Amino acid sequence: MWSYEAPLRDMQFVLEHWLQAPDTWQRNPAFAALDLPLAVQVLEEAARFSQGVLAPLNGHGDRQGCRWQAGQVSTPDGFVAAYRAYVEGGWPALACAEEQGGQGLPQLLDAALQEMLYASNHAWAMYTGIAHGAYLCLKAHAAPWLQARYLPDIVSGQALPTMCLTEPQAGSDVGLLRCRAEPQADGSYRLSGSKLFISGGEHDLTANILHLVLARLPDAPPGSRGISLFLVPKQLDDGQANGVHCDGIEHKMGIKGSATCSLVFDAAQGWLIGDVNRGLAAMFVMMNSARLHVGLQGLGHVEAAWQNARQYAAERVQMRAPSRPEEVAAQAADPIRYHPAMRRVLLELRATSEGMRAIGYWAAHLLDQAEHDPHSSAAQLAPLLTPIIKAFFTEQGFRQASHALQVFGGYGYVTEFAIEQTLRDSRIAMIYEGSNEIQANDLLLRKVLADEGRAFGLLLAELRTEAAQGGECGECAGFAQALGSLCDALASVVEAIGERALDDSEYPYRAAPDFLQLCGVALLAFAWARAARVSRALPEDDPLRAAKLQSAGFFFDYLPSRLAQHLGAIDGARAALAFV
Repeated sequence: MWSYEAPLRDMQFVLEHWLQAPDTWQRNPAFAALDLPLAVQVLEEAARFSQGVLAPLNGHGDRQGCRWQAGQVSTPDGFVAAYRAYVEGGWPALACAEEQGGQGLPQLLDAALQEMLYASNHAWAMYTGIAHGAYLCLKAHAAPWLQARYLPDIVSGQALPTMCLTEPQAGSDVGLLRCRAEPQADGSYRLSGSKLFISGGEHDLTANILHLVLARLPDAPPGSRGISLFLVPKQLDDGQANGVHCDGIEHKMGIKGSATCSLVFDAAQGWLIGDVNRGLAAMFVMMNSARLHVGLQGLGHVEAAWQNARQYAAERVQMRAPSRPEEVAAQAADPIRYHPAMRRVLLELRATSEGMRAIGYWAAHLLDQAEHDPHSSAAQLAPLLTPIIKAFFTEQGFRQASHALQVFGGYGYVTEFAIEQTLRDSRIAMIYEGSNEIQANDLLLRKVLADEGRAFGLLLAELRTEAAQGGECGECAGFAQALGSLCDALASVVEAIGERALDDSEYPYRAAPDFLQLCGVALLAFAWARAARVSRALPEDDPLRAAKLQSAGFFFDYLPSRLAQHLGAIDGARAALAFV
């Protein structure tokens, strides 16, 4: 038993009240025609697709998995039809520019769509999840003729792209890759080498697959400075198969309906994207989009875990609870949702899911603003938030799925209730698209310390502004004060890490994981301080208003213990680590 219902009411709350997105859209000529009713209509249609088409395939796809035979991959039954419905609904074009055949809607709405896709069927969504990043990469770096030829295929959904980085000897360290690209007289290149762990590297959803491949030219300098990016289609325009072969798929712990492929490039024809030896710069456009999407996977897992745990806890009756709501009469046994241990888990699931939604959508909203004003504060904040969202959200995805499984007790461990699938599916998100450890290093060393705290200062300013606004609201003043104190603690931590790094260059690496988690908790505090404040715009008798204040109260009541954990770990990281 497993179910999913898109949280449309909370999504609308975030768009309308938390972000006040319609006001921002009206000030942006690109989105001036978009209003809240239209945005809600888009979300409602996405909900119908995710609930009605994808969710019923989730468990079946896990049980059946993908099949490989003689280089061909078959996806689980129903996946092809679901993709056809996805294309017919125009979803690949949602956030693509109108001049390229897209709908010209903001990435904010695409983020909501992605949350629903991942929450309802993570494995299926792996085929489509990279498409927008590939679109952005080609739009920014590909030659005009290459854009004209292949962007319409991505926007229409006629072809699906992949991202081909990893090789047997080159994982996170892409500077070790060996795949070669030989220039040809006609301006194309011939690529030879092997790639592995390629999501959707081969499948039956589309006839053509567009591989974005990192490779080296013969005269390339060593390391990451000698990497170029190429587009290598599965099928050439003359109808012939290109020299790309799938020689197997991985048998995995989770997302079994997603084909994770080993690919062999045998003098495959491809074309350069961007400049020679500047492939990583071009690929990072795609990777940054992918990292936000992976963070949204974590959000989807938390939401699915919350919904299913809440439903089970309301139905399962065990023992008498120490207390129960005043209107509920005592009985021999109570629903487990009345027991304190389960109430805490359920409250944490709700607070985490709704808080992450606000922050994830905020990041997408910032990307929309940055695209139309590259010199804005949004353009500085969005890259800073990306590693936090990727690592913190996916950590929470696995953590909260585990907590939700505990609500089910022994039933959670068996396949009947499928919460165990959510747990299994969630684990990979902490590894791919740059492991969470790499995200932590990127945040602290490159985006905080190396930046001399400028972007981080903008983030703290945003949080402090919210603390000041909340301080003027009586019922929110306590939340605002806690947020302000957290900002002070973050500023002190950054200063202390910078000072200690002068004497111990390894210290920031040891402190980075807990620093990132601390930043994630701070963003949740920001989310809940603002949610409590803006919920006052809702009618007094609206249950959502009371629920938002209740969740904020829970979060800030239990915040000190989480802060103490991460602050203590950052301080404890002063101790050197032995080599083992």
